[in-house]
Amino acid sequence: GLAVGEAAPIVAVNDLDGRAHQIGAIRADGKSTLVMFVSPTCPVCKTLLPMLKSTSRSEHTWLDIVLASDGDLAAHGQFRQKHGIAQLPYVLSAPLGIAYQINRLPYAVLLDERGVVLARGLINSREHLESLFEAKRLGVASIQEYLEHQHKERAA
Repeated sequence: GLAVGEAAPIVAVNDLDGRAHQIGAIRADGKSTLVMFVSPTCPVCKTLLPMLKSTSRSEHTWLDIVLASDGDLAAHGQFRQKHGIAQLPYVLSAPLGIAYQINRLPYAVLLDERGVVLARGLINSREHLESLFEAKRLGVASIQEYLEHQHKERAA
């Protein structure tokens, strides 16, 4: 998959409302982007949606969340309406999933304002999501990397 610290591929997509997005491009507004790969048939994805809506509101000063998937437009439109997630950009793009090498769901990739991968991984809970944000704050690829570094420092 994409390595933390490398530039993400830039993929042009339109969301379900027809707005254009350049996922992975440099952001003039200085915000980070969380690309959350979901599916209407994924039970865990459904349980995460309220948390993603809440996070979008609470972290809006530095973060935009984009939901991403592929498949049938009608099914995704119904999923979006049923779960009340119209405030989040929702894109359908098989090329985006391929470029970001997504093979499991729910999966998230956190990009900084320059389009550099800050953190990535499976997201099954609020704690998983918050660990991506904490990794960004600490300047590490993952909380696991941080803990490993701390352990090595203590051992030295």
